[in-house]
Amino acid sequence: MPTTVPTRDDLIETAGKLVPLLRSRALWIDENRRLPSDVIEAIEASGLLKMQVPAQYGGYESDARTFIDVLAEIAKGNSSVAFCMSIYASLTWMVGLWPDEALDEVFAQPNVRVTGTTAASGKATRVEGGYLLNGSWGFNSGVLHSHWKITAAMPEGPAGETLPIFSLVPISDLEIVDDWNTIGLQGSGSVTTVAKDVFVPDRRVITGAEFYQNVSKSQINAPKASYRVPMLVTATAMQTGQLVGAGKYALASFLERLPGRPLTYTNYPSQREAPITHLQVGEAALLIEDAEGRAHRFADLLAEKIRRDEPWSQEDRVFSRVQIGWIAQQIKQAVEILAAASGGSSIFRDVPITRIQRDVHATSLHSLITPGTNIELYGRSLSGLEPNTVYL
Repeated sequence: MPTTVPTRDDLIETAGKLVPLLRSRALWIDENRRLPSDVIEAIEASGLLKMQVPAQYGGYESDARTFIDVLAEIAKGNSSVAFCMSIYASLTWMVGLWPDEALDEVFAQPNVRVTGTTAASGKATRVEGGYLLNGSWGFNSGVLHSHWKITAAMPEGPAGETLPIFSLVPISDLEIVDDWNTIGLQGSGSVTTVAKDVFVPDRRVITGAEFYQNVSKSQINAPKASYRVPMLVTATAMQTGQLVGAGKYALASFLERLPGRPLTYTNYPSQREAPITHLQVGEAALLIEDAEGRAHRFADLLAEKIRRDEPWSQEDRVFSRVQIGWIAQQIKQAVEILAAASGGSSIFRDVPITRIQRDVHATSLHSLITPGTNIELYGRSLSGLEPNTVYL
């Protein structure tokens, strides 16, 4: 029976209904460095975890524009939740590159949550019928609530091997190291995972070339143009929404606190009357508006190339990398302006702005998001030089 796919507006409205719960649990999330069970249950009940599940398994296969706007709503509630959901979505989409036999295993789990990293910090030893994995992997966002993990490992074989293998591993096969003690995105629970002689059958393994070139081994997904978009293009597009939403939350919470607040040690009886406040609010709002507009244009470009089933050139891939870097820089600047204008009372833990500031800072430090790295890559390309990275 065909799945009824909610409209974009329906999904955004659904996400918005979660915001009060997410805000009410913000302190607990930071203190416990994970998401609480009632938040996980609410996310499952919302249906939002289906947005990147393949249609043949009852998923929505939502476009990037929809996911950006949905994730922006979630980030208005809590950035740790939004970050986890961005990971679940992008990694769930990546699962579509595996053979149908493996997909049947993964999507047999209702409300499946997939996490993972592309850092090949482990080793894979070839054995009969598959591989043995050994190693440790850090920064596994959302793993505490996940069912599966995409794990990259370098195969032990001929010298000169440069591409890892990628495998689907049940979380129950891995050890969890509770080492996520951070000042930002505290609730993402991005702990380290360890594999000790974990066997992965061949049906759950694809090569690095297949992974990075988006060669889907699924007979059902391979004909879909959306699965021929470069992996990192889709992943970066999906993750822009959490930054936009964090910026919007920062501005809204600042304006909410503004009425009646004096500008201490000045002659202004209200901060709202001070010209400096007008400049700060105006600049922050413009930065956030520009970031959202860029995210939408990026998503619309992605949708148009999918519609036409166009190939992605090296220039296209570089351009996609710089989008999230520039969006991160704009949102970070906007939040810093608002945080600096929020006064001494903003350092209390129940005031959202410092949490948002820490979370945006942490997000912008992600290796694939860091503004400086991505802007340099873009400028290098414009100067006629080859990229200094294979992560495109």
